[in-house]
Amino acid sequence: MKTRLPPHVFDLPVQELRRGYRSDTYFWRGKMALERANLHPDILMQVFQKQHAVVAGIDEAIAILHVACGHFSDYLEACNLFDEFVDLKKKGRAVYGSNRAEYERIMRRKLDLHEELDALWVSGYADLHIQALFDGDLATPWESVMHIRGDAASFLHLETIYLGVLARRTRVATNVRHVVDVANGKSVLFFPARYDHWAVQGGDGYAAQIGGAHGVSTDAQGEWWGGKGAGTVPHALIAALGGNTVEAVRVFGDAYPNVNLVALVDFDNDCVATALECARQLEDKLWAVRLDTSENLVDRSVLPLMGTIKPTGVIPELVDAVRDALDQAGFPHVRIIVSGGFTPERIAAFEERGTPVDAYGVGSYFLSDGYDFTADVVETNGQPCAKAGRVRRDNPRLSAVSPT
Repeated sequence: MKTRLPPHVFDLPVQELRRGYRSDTYFWRGKMALERANLHPDILMQVFQKQHAVVAGIDEAIAILHVACGHFSDYLEACNLFDEFVDLKKKGRAVYGSNRAEYERIMRRKLDLHEELDALWVSGYADLHIQALFDGDLATPWESVMHIRGDAASFLHLETIYLGVLARRTRVATNVRHVVDVANGKSVLFFPARYDHWAVQGGDGYAAQIGGAHGVSTDAQGEWWGGKGAGTVPHALIAALGGNTVEAVRVFGDAYPNVNLVALVDFDNDCVATALECARQLEDKLWAVRLDTSENLVDRSVLPLMGTIKPTGVIPELVDAVRDALDQAGFPHVRIIVSGGFTPERIAAFEERGTPVDAYGVGSYFLSDGYDFTADVVETNGQPCAKAGRVRRDNPRLSAVSPT
């Protein structure tokens, strides 16, 4: 039976969502226009996108509706309190680390403001009727992934937020699935943290897990689903130890004896020699080697092949050379991980020729392309009402979401 993540997992900025602080202003003003006119039309909001996709972000979107659908009993007071709340956020950042007493006073006042704003909030979530797919479901172009029925004034301001969540999470989950599908069961490692803002790691890591990734690189990426970050010895550690890869791997292994020891072997642009040196000196401690040769370099072992192949970066022939060298030296148990600009097309080519790779580390590709979602009102007060070109699209795969 499929389950959904509870709202508390997502660490949402509740007060900011309720006040429309992170919404497109026109949505907030639309909500307020309805409130001030005391108009409460019952609408059906239909959410969809236009590609084949692995849907993710559904549970987060529901959580947003759960905590921020409703209204304030006194908007003037609530807005004044919220303005103070935002001002205190700025002041807290300014004094953090320089005035501990003032920082603690600000934090206490922010907690008080949270309680005061909560007391003014009247939730409308229980009156919503939501049907939605589950995270990880496949969606076809134009297929409805969510229907939200309820008082327009209670959730009109949240469209920006839940559409953005769905777009981001679905992009990551779908791109991961594209890689997983061509990797023939090989491990796919999620390595894009360095290519984007740190604040997106929790949701991206969850979406990667939904898409089928076998590992993430930061603990934050595993937070929502109980995973932990993993990875190899970094180039920076090798450089800090004078360019001695073996010493860097040994120091790393001594510090983390319970972690699979993976040697990064391209520092000297001689993957075969470095892989053999690590294997010989570390023996059974070495779990794998990782090839990460720059796309602008030709590894020494590939030099004899130049003129017959495109020689730069991590190429199948380089993997073959490392595998053959390790096997002949008596280290068939040492696995090979590759990284550096891998895409589904490139992985598919590696797999088609039988390149002896055990795992693929993929980074920037996972953040490419876009899976933009749209939300349209398609019914008002029980009657069809949609802009030209849009109609209600029922979907028997949508599951009812509990109102509690």
